[in-house]
Amino acid sequence: MKYFFTLICILIMMSFYSASIAQISSLPVPLNIRHSIDKGTRTLDGKPGEAYWQNSSDYNIKAEIEPATRKITGQELITYTNNSPDSLNQIVIRLYQDIYRNGNMRDFEINPEDITNGVDIQKIYINNTRLENIPKRIGTNLIIPLEVPVSPKSKIKLKFTWSFILSKYSNIRMGTYDSTSFFVGYWFPQVAVYDDIDGWDMQNYTGTTEMYNDFNNFDVELTVPKGFIVWSTGVLQNPDEVLSPETNGKYKKAYSALNVVNIITENDYKKGLVTKNIDKLHYKITAENVPDFAFATSDHYLWDGISAVVDRKNFRKTFVDAAYNKKSKDFYNVAVIARNTIENLSTQIPGVPFPYPELTVFNGSGGMEYPMIVNDGSDTVLQGTVHVTSHEISHTYFPFYMGINERKYAWMDEGWATMLPFDIQSSEAPGYDPRARNASGLSEAAGKENDIPPIVLSYDLRNPSYRTASYRRPGAAYEFLRGLLGDDLFKKCLIDFMTMWNGKHPLPYDFFFSFNKTSGQNLDWYFKPWFFEMKYPDLSLELINVNETSAKVKVVNKGGLPLPVKIKIYYLDGQQNEVYNASAKIWEKGVDYLNINLELKKKISKIELGSSQIPDVNLKDNSVKIN
Repeated sequence: MKYFFTLICILIMMSFYSASIAQISSLPVPLNIRHSIDKGTRTLDGKPGEAYWQNSSDYNIKAEIEPATRKITGQELITYTNNSPDSLNQIVIRLYQDIYRNGNMRDFEINPEDITNGVDIQKIYINNTRLENIPKRIGTNLIIPLEVPVSPKSKIKLKFTWSFILSKYSNIRMGTYDSTSFFVGYWFPQVAVYDDIDGWDMQNYTGTTEMYNDFNNFDVELTVPKGFIVWSTGVLQNPDEVLSPETNGKYKKAYSALNVVNIITENDYKKGLVTKNIDKLHYKITAENVPDFAFATSDHYLWDGISAVVDRKNFRKTFVDAAYNKKSKDFYNVAVIARNTIENLSTQIPGVPFPYPELTVFNGSGGMEYPMIVNDGSDTVLQGTVHVTSHEISHTYFPFYMGINERKYAWMDEGWATMLPFDIQSSEAPGYDPRARNASGLSEAAGKENDIPPIVLSYDLRNPSYRTASYRRPGAAYEFLRGLLGDDLFKKCLIDFMTMWNGKHPLPYDFFFSFNKTSGQNLDWYFKPWFFEMKYPDLSLELINVNETSAKVKVVNKGGLPLPVKIKIYYLDGQQNEVYNASAKIWEKGVDYLNINLELKKKISKIELGSSQIPDVNLKDNSVKIN
């Protein structure tokens, strides 16, 4: 009888919460996320619940890189804290470099010479007891069963001795750029995330989807040969022990300089004035409350430094530096571009002071973000350099300031990193229109069978679906959301969301619910077509009637996406005039067409709908000529 009564109570509570969700949101909410609301870890107004928790680790790592062999060896002690209400009977360890292991699944073709046995784990200790056998691996995950579970609010210590060979040719977000220049990311055995939604994150790393990490503390010692500089996540603790007096002096000067300081020049290398004259250098670095740790090293890269004012109230600064090959002509300007990006992000959109004391732009290849350091290739034109630099730095907020599960919801960080630097990119690269670039890319892909709604889990997508769903579509959605809310309200919504979830793991529904709450509006009408449905950008223009003083037109939303509406008049004398400009809010009532009256000053030759910054899959029906 008692069991029956308990069951009835549970069913009543579940129906109550389901009804509450239906009353507040018309968005389809999956059962596992409904359960998180029931458990009190999430809320219907987008805030973390009173029962919200997350786990964390303290990493103590000592590693050495041998440039000649590209071998990295390391010893690592992890103190893992279980803040969850669950007893953990296993620990999941990520071995990212197993992506190069023979037989493992990969999203990209790699050079056969880079195929290895993956991470060589020599020893594992659990609470000072050595495991007799190395546990089995599943893809890039190492599953360690525990004889004694980790109880709630307790800790476990794990110790690893390991090594791997850094890739030489197939440089996926990291790797070898010449015989003595390397960027090293995804490199140490790392505890996977255990969260309130899925438990352990067991997703295999195959190359496309990226970050999902807890917020951890790092104490790292990196050993390199004489003459090598190390740039990394965190703050160098012993510059006096590894840098030459000349380099150290300029490094300290650059830390607060408002103009670029050339910390290491080509001439410094020629004179041997770069590091201390000892065979092995031990760089000691600490980083607090960051989701990952990466580093780079070279014995010939140039080094520029400057500071950025990121909090004008407290005059707090961030040290910004660029490390680059002397042949990369564009990188001589990167320190300033990075400084300007950081100051803009801190004061404009999102308007949250840059959270880290340092940021390094390393001249490797492609574009990839890590906390406090990004890996960027060179470009032949300014707009390319500005675009990749500002995009990767924008990731500091998403997914690092906000602990986004990028494996499942890449659009929650890639979309923001697409949209947030639009203003910066336009100002830093005159003539460049990043909004038009994004709109053009979305127009080319939208409405086709591989145009998948962003809410579909990112690890289930492949290119080109992944790029459209993660970058182009959400980038446009965020930009047009800014337009319909207005800059002030949009910024308030964004800062509220970021403040509530800084250092935590927000879900898409936390974002949706939070914006609804702060804006005082139910924005489901906007979120649903952009993120959940197979809608696409396609507006058309029809002429109803025209006379000497006015024209009546019909704008039809054929694709179903809420888009801004811009209408331009072309007069017979060659003059052009934008006579109608409305945000996407005009589609709030769910209509699929609008009748619009336009006031005319004189005789016209053509009426045109749209702009280069608004995506549209078919421009042939966007204008009407007047006979």
